[in-house]
Amino acid sequence: MHNTVTRFLLENLDIRGAIVQLDSVWQAISARRKDPATVTAVLGEMCAVSAIIGANLKQAARLTFQLTGQGPVSLLVIDCSESLNLRGYARHTLEEASTAPLSSLFADGQMLMSLEMPEARQPYQSHVPVEGESIAEIFQHYLSQSEQQPASLFLAANGEHAVGLFLQKLPGADLKDADGWNRAAHLASTIKREELFELDAFEVLDRLFGEETVRVYEPRIVSHDFPPDRDKIATMLRGLGSAEIEHILAEHGEVLINDELSNHEYHFSVEEARALFGPEGPTVH
Repeated sequence: MHNTVTRFLLENLDIRGAIVQLDSVWQAISARRKDPATVTAVLGEMCAVSAIIGANLKQAARLTFQLTGQGPVSLLVIDCSESLNLRGYARHTLEEASTAPLSSLFADGQMLMSLEMPEARQPYQSHVPVEGESIAEIFQHYLSQSEQQPASLFLAANGEHAVGLFLQKLPGADLKDADGWNRAAHLASTIKREELFELDAFEVLDRLFGEETVRVYEPRIVSHDFPPDRDKIATMLRGLGSAEIEHILAEHGEVLINDELSNHEYHFSVEEARALFGPEGPTVH
């Protein structure tokens, strides 16, 4: 079953993990964006790891990652709700596929993580160090540092799939099996992207940890449910005022709003834009 995060526990080793497999959800997020392959891969891997982290939060919260830099990818945003409703986009000037490392795509990169909890007045925010040449390396380092336990992370994405395998050593692991973490991490490192693309989570776990006792938790569904909201955009345009709308119409012949995060375009013709201000149209001063 894809479009899910499947959490698991290697019971005899005290090692937890998760598998995320996105297909139609990821295709909906990336549809119509026309990003080069490198940007598609980075955005997909960020969606995958955000779903993993969102599913593993101890408290329900809205999770947002904002990655900025001075390179060809200037901004990448992922928004993951409490119910794992996912959206995201990347702003870039990269015209073609590139094999450049992440540090070149996000020169002097910084990542901001925000957690918005229902009972909290203000979101919790922290700067995540961008250390590594891939999204997996960045988050592997971050997860190891933030929880003081080793973590292993594999991520992959193309135009059809965005997947990930997460493994983390728990505090009591060495007492159960002194070599357990090394053994499990080595097994996890043998995973191939095609296996995560094509096999379901149970088949992946059987392939990797068939000799271990694995407790598998109920998979959580990941969605991309952000229908167009033309009324909301209309309200925003009214807030700009009739003079500003007339200026836009004079310059462009229409009003075009691109909601990059939810991946929608809104077109308002001259008649539709003027109708926002009532049957008599806008009054220009």
